[in-house]
Amino acid sequence: MQKLPVVQDADLKDKVVLLKVDHNVVKKGVISDTFRIDRTLGTIFNIVERGGRLVIMTHVGRPRNKKTGEICCDKNTSVEPIVSYLEKKLYSKIYIPQFAIDPKYGICQIDDSIEDAIEKLRSYKIGIIYMPNSRWFQGEEQEGEARDKFINTLSGVIDIFVNDAFGSWQPHASTCGITRSLPSFAGYLMQEEIENLGLLLNPEKAPKRPLLAIIAGSKYDTKIGPLKEIYKKVDNLILGGVIYNTYLSVKYNVKIKGVTDEDIKLAEELVEMDNINNKIVDLPFLIESDILEKREGSYRTIGINEFKSKDNYNYILDVDPESFNDTRVKEIIAKAKTIFINAVVGFTPDFADGSAALYKSISYNVDAIKLYGGGDTLQELKDSCADIYLKGLDDSKYYYFTGGGTVLKAIEKGSPYALPSVEALIENGGCLKG
Repeated sequence: MQKLPVVQDADLKDKVVLLKVDHNVVKKGVISDTFRIDRTLGTIFNIVERGGRLVIMTHVGRPRNKKTGEICCDKNTSVEPIVSYLEKKLYSKIYIPQFAIDPKYGICQIDDSIEDAIEKLRSYKIGIIYMPNSRWFQGEEQEGEARDKFINTLSGVIDIFVNDAFGSWQPHASTCGITRSLPSFAGYLMQEEIENLGLLLNPEKAPKRPLLAIIAGSKYDTKIGPLKEIYKKVDNLILGGVIYNTYLSVKYNVKIKGVTDEDIKLAEELVEMDNINNKIVDLPFLIESDILEKREGSYRTIGINEFKSKDNYNYILDVDPESFNDTRVKEIIAKAKTIFINAVVGFTPDFADGSAALYKSISYNVDAIKLYGGGDTLQELKDSCADIYLKGLDDSKYYYFTGGGTVLKAIEKGSPYALPSVEALIENGGCLKG
């Protein structure tokens, strides 16, 4: 396999560098959390310090309607809040190019004004260019002529492409297509994410054992692929959320409200695997609720030792914190040497006690390497256990991934190098093929 081309090997001096990042942190026009922006600052500083003239691009949200193909370009998915934040962090004026927007199909093309902006960037009249939301461009997610035009126009004014967007693995124009036209390299954050994924997936960098994974989610069908793959690699597995409810439904032959027959069918193989290998650690106490909110008198603690075949239960919306005082659960967590966490075990925001108890239990194991998936997991850790979250930012035993979905996709594929965005970098090899 070809080697991953890295930004430290690129000649950046006086080059216009397109940096793809995952600054997808804006919700309804407001930055929800700056973590993913902050994690790219090292690559940004490095490119500028080495003489590169910087053009940044990210996607924000899902402005494109998959059914109609229409693209909605409004303030809810604008990069303006990101630019305002970066201007304060970098003490630099950042320019956002303005292109014509079709009310149905977004930005159909990058017009000639980009050439003038790039010339001003080269001559230091502009500090940094931050392109509009990549998904506002018609060619970003579409195939064919629109994509080709988008890529060709960009590559006509850019010298080098650097991908630091670990969370944007999809094979879109600005992550994969552009690598066919420009010398392309992985940024420092991308390299760091791949390195830490190796602790889970690379046999040559096998994690310290025992390896414990904790996986939760609201959709079983989207998690079953990575779940089966991670099961093969771990010594123990703890489940939460609908994933755990589905597993319990099959294992104990009970009916839990909210668990579909389709999910139950998908879970049968995992239960069969565990009947042989006994890796899944049951959390013995759960919170059952009559409704999908926390109202006094509507929820209660139940024990899985009470389950009887063919019994019916209402929604199970959380893990009772007492589960983490169970002797076996405490021992498994305390003895683990590497812990991977991609889990919000309760139906938030009302049911957050189980997740808080889980994160605290993990923190008591001071010797273990703790790898937290990004996205919802990191946000819940920050919301429910701010002290642990802040400690982890400066503790070498903690690592916070910027893209939880990307981690699961890499697990499912068996390697971070199998992600389309990383494959595209490796195929290009850092230089154009003649």
